[in-house]
Amino acid sequence: RGYDEINLNCGCPSERVQRGAFGACLMAEPSLVADCVKAMRDAVSIPVTVKHRIGIDRDEDYGFVRDFVGRLHEAGCGVFIVHARNAWLKGLSPKANREVPPLRYEVVYRLAGDFPGAQFVLNGGLASLAQAAGPLARLPGVMLGRAAYHDPYLLAAVDRELFGDAGAAPARLQVVAAMSDYLQRQAAAGVPARAILRHMLQLFHGEHGARNWRRMLSDPQFIDRHGADSLHAAAQAFATRRLDRGEEAAAPLA
Repeated sequence: RGYDEINLNCGCPSERVQRGAFGACLMAEPSLVADCVKAMRDAVSIPVTVKHRIGIDRDEDYGFVRDFVGRLHEAGCGVFIVHARNAWLKGLSPKANREVPPLRYEVVYRLAGDFPGAQFVLNGGLASLAQAAGPLARLPGVMLGRAAYHDPYLLAAVDRELFGDAGAAPARLQVVAAMSDYLQRQAAAGVPARAILRHMLQLFHGEHGARNWRRMLSDPQFIDRHGADSLHAAAQAFATRRLDRGEEAAAPLA
């Protein structure tokens, strides 16, 4: 199976990206972006979506982003992932651009009202599931970026906390077991183990032993020694240390 959708990024403000004429600077060329959307839609059968900011530099005129979205919607884009900040193209690093320009969720809500035939997904400043609940009451979706990357296990509680699912979330070691199977399949297809392991570094964020977990999965010698079995080996070592401390392992590994 291939990708589920193609997302065109019109939100990245880095200077390197600007030199390549893509990212947030494309918001200044809505006709070009619309042509890109149309060309991609003509070439694939999966959805083509666009991620963008609510403006560029310090221009906070709503008409700018409204016209940008309108042009793309006419070209067939039906889903917009909106980082609810302006992108300042000069004077701020990419990191600062995620923090300094003020969040304006009301702009995204206004877009949703002006384009009822499109779906808007809100991004920016959502550091917890509790913070996502408010926007989800008004929009069909939210995007968690750094919060999910720094603490991926919070996603295990999404169905229960946001959608009322009474089922129990999988334990962390159950997640590891499932990802270990995935790692082995992908490694057999030629995907480097590190490409998958790097996204598992923070799985035990906030738990006893999290530092040692990160150390194992970022250690080149450990990865070279265990290869596609790296997750299984790390989990076994992690569970053994828990038992040595008198803690109960969350779930057995196959």
